[in-house]
Amino acid sequence: MSQKRIALITGATSGIGEATAWLLADHDFKLILCGRRKDRLESLKQDLKDKTEVTVLSFDVRDKKEVAAAIQSLDENWKQIDILINNAGNAHGLAPIQSGSLEDWDAMIDINVKGLLYVSHEVLPGMVKRNQGHIINLGSIAGKEAYPNGNVYCASKFAVDAITKGMRIDLNAHGIKVTAIHPGLVETEFSLVRFKGDEERASSVYKGYEPLRPEDIADMILFALTRPAHVVMADLVVLPVAQASATIVKKEL
Repeated sequence: MSQKRIALITGATSGIGEATAWLLADHDFKLILCGRRKDRLESLKQDLKDKTEVTVLSFDVRDKKEVAAAIQSLDENWKQIDILINNAGNAHGLAPIQSGSLEDWDAMIDINVKGLLYVSHEVLPGMVKRNQGHIINLGSIAGKEAYPNGNVYCASKFAVDAITKGMRIDLNAHGIKVTAIHPGLVETEFSLVRFKGDEERASSVYKGYEPLRPEDIADMILFALTRPAHVVMADLVVLPVAQASATIVKKEL
């Protein structure tokens, strides 16, 4: 009987991260769930405990010392991380570059780019040592094409795309799979964060068509993780049928 693979998921307390945790729990993966909201992590751990083994780490991906301390604190039986799902990410604001908020810019670059790097920095050496592993980075359609007022968010996701490509090259000699999944419009807390809690504005983003659900992206993650050993899903853009590009969406009014 093969040993269960251990998957570490960042941003596991909501949206795509939470949906992925549920799906992987149903498919025999052990889970290390990470996020800032400790109460949500503990609640999710309780919900999943009858399905699989779960441990939780509460930290902010923007804080490199916190990231290192948390991952290094794992018990010995959790240290062999087979899969890293870099899912933590955010968008703050939607403004022209000339009037953008420095705080919003910092938040997006610190979480989407530097946070991904900090977590990867802690996990990758073990994978390299064992010459096996799988990294899945959550990008965005915004990492493939820029759109009006998306400037720095798009830049952060273009960076994720470039880092993923670089990872694939650097880790090739070690047999480590590297996957990027780039969703289009997915209905999560994403827009609520971008619009600073404005529920009406956030909900309007998803009206008039059927957006992707977090479970749709979790399905793609599971599919990537369950390909044969010689196959890697390298780069995948996933859109709802109503979406043709970052800016073209067919809405029924």
